[in-house]
Amino acid sequence: MNTLIKQTRLGFTERLTQRANLKHTRYGWLRLTPAYSVHLVGDLLNELDLSDGLVLDPFCGTGTTALVCAERGIRAETTDINPFLVWLAQTKCANYSLAELEQFVAVTSAVLVAVMAGGADEWIPAIHEIEKWWDIETLHLLGRAMAGIRTAKSEQAVKSLLKIVFCRVMIESANVSFGHQSMSFKAPGQPCLFHDKKADFLTSWRRASNDVLDAAGSPVRKEPHISLVDARRLDEKLAHNAYDCIITSPPYPNRMSYIRELRPYMYWFGFLTNGRQAGELDWEAIGGTWGCATSNLQKWNPDGSDAIPFEDFENIIHGIRSRSEVLATYVKKYFHDMRQHIRGIYKVVKHGGQVNYIVGNSKFYDVLLPVERIFAAMFREVGFHDVTVRALRKRTSKKELYEYLVSGIKLM
Repeated sequence: MNTLIKQTRLGFTERLTQRANLKHTRYGWLRLTPAYSVHLVGDLLNELDLSDGLVLDPFCGTGTTALVCAERGIRAETTDINPFLVWLAQTKCANYSLAELEQFVAVTSAVLVAVMAGGADEWIPAIHEIEKWWDIETLHLLGRAMAGIRTAKSEQAVKSLLKIVFCRVMIESANVSFGHQSMSFKAPGQPCLFHDKKADFLTSWRRASNDVLDAAGSPVRKEPHISLVDARRLDEKLAHNAYDCIITSPPYPNRMSYIRELRPYMYWFGFLTNGRQAGELDWEAIGGTWGCATSNLQKWNPDGSDAIPFEDFENIIHGIRSRSEVLATYVKKYFHDMRQHIRGIYKVVKHGGQVNYIVGNSKFYDVLLPVERIFAAMFREVGFHDVTVRALRKRTSKKELYEYLVSGIKLM
């Protein structure tokens, strides 16, 4: 019995969640919803002979697939439509020289000294109602830290590591909770992590700096190629018949927008300057519904495309529409976009290559959405053979919700 099957009996398997990633090198640098199991990626690679192969992850997220391949010396490429996630993956998958690590130690200490001394310049982004995120004292501390990073005379690689430290401290000091599927504001009355603001900031910065330093020194045998690409247009940007294996986890159709959780990081780093930009980027992403993406969704039409190749699909849409027109349109657009993506994937995978998609099913009101079966049907439609669906684990949300691995092969 192979490792993957042995470890994925139905039931909640923490080894296959992002929580297990926190114990391993660079995977635990930031906790974000787009992360999935480093162990699952490793198990899939163990099943394949990729000594001279090329792996693609078209939904980069936090760079999990790319980093596993990088540490093993396997050639890999990964893409994403979100520039922050591309930056994060590039930072996590890079090799850092001893000189860069020594410079990081010096600069992160200098930034902290300036923050604690006070009176230094500050840089604070124009986040709407920023006081919901941080109290004023913590905001000034963060502003001085970001100003120090922006003006530091250091290598770009060192600045990227400093930004990882900043991300850790920024989110630890924010008025947010991770008690749900994604980040959310704390309920009134919940205690703030930072009580003595300066002392707790100091402790958080030092802890994050040490964690980043330790992990940044871990070996990367082959750096992946990471690029900004729309997953629906891969065949326009990537080489055809080039990839031996796809290992990815696309956004789940649960109307949980990644941009919502990524906004604070993206504002602080200048990827966003206003809410309209966030909504427009989420509209471009598959499954996005933040801000203006929702109003755009209400005007969306599928341009007369063919029906989704799943027998009960229209009945499922009808069931959701009886409760919510916008949610029915959301689900329909999600699979319309994914179908376009899968058609592109078929063109870039080599003959004999394999696709592996980690997906989760969803439930809207009393209508169960069998995402894994719909993906399997779309894979078969474009020409993949030996399409299989394996249940991996029960998720921690509704009792009917599971995570699955959908696989297929492009025959010679």
